[in-house]
Amino acid sequence: MKVAVTYDQGEIFQHFGRTAYFKLFTIEDKTIQSSEVVDTAGNGHGALADFLKQLGVDTVICGNIGPGAQETLNKADIRFFGGVTGSVDQAVEDFLAGDLKYNPDVCCRDHDHTHEAGHSCGSADGGHCHD
Repeated sequence: MKVAVTYDQGEIFQHFGRTAYFKLFTIEDKTIQSSEVVDTAGNGHGALADFLKQLGVDTVICGNIGPGAQETLNKADIRFFGGVTGSVDQAVEDFLAGDLKYNPDVCCRDHDHTHEAGHSCGSADGGHCHD
């Protein structure tokens, strides 16, 4: 199994589509075998699913993630756990122990912009995503 976590100075970066780095963990028998930080090389939003698939990633842990990125991860058969905060390393340990606290209804919140997927975030209705 290979797990990718959005990464910023040891913490989970809170906007999947804009992360500059992922920390990748290679896991065998629920044990971390290796880890490395990789640069996304400017890939963002929907392009990240292909980038991660090429690296052999099958699981993503992240902060906020919009529906367009969720859809591209689903299509790439990469499962994701969004709405996670805190230490990257601790999140992976919690994931392996079955104790990861995540939000199954996560969406991109707390910022104002429009995605190429055709929805906007941070609008007047409290930051809920729109298709």
